[in-house]
Amino acid sequence: LCRATRESPSLALGVSPRGATALLSTARAWAWLTGRDYVTPDDVKALALPTLRHRVQLRPEAEMEGVTTDSVINAILAHVPVPR
Repeated sequence: LCRATRESPSLALGVSPRGATALLSTARAWAWLTGRDYVTPDDVKALALPTLRHRVQLRPEAEMEGVTTDSVINAILAHVPVPR
């Protein structure tokens, strides 16, 4: 997911390795709070927007076209296959 943000044509700045670590940490915490000792892809998807939206920067052209960081992240979540 984080690599896909770095390759997105709508973003000038993608998620850094620290952002990837933050997503992993929040997903682990969410799983623990729900009584599990494992993380599911749904945990990652649920926490991707609140964890990553402030860690990316839109290109000015995309911003002028009305693209939002949330729409870019949602498109990436829909496009990147879930690992098996």
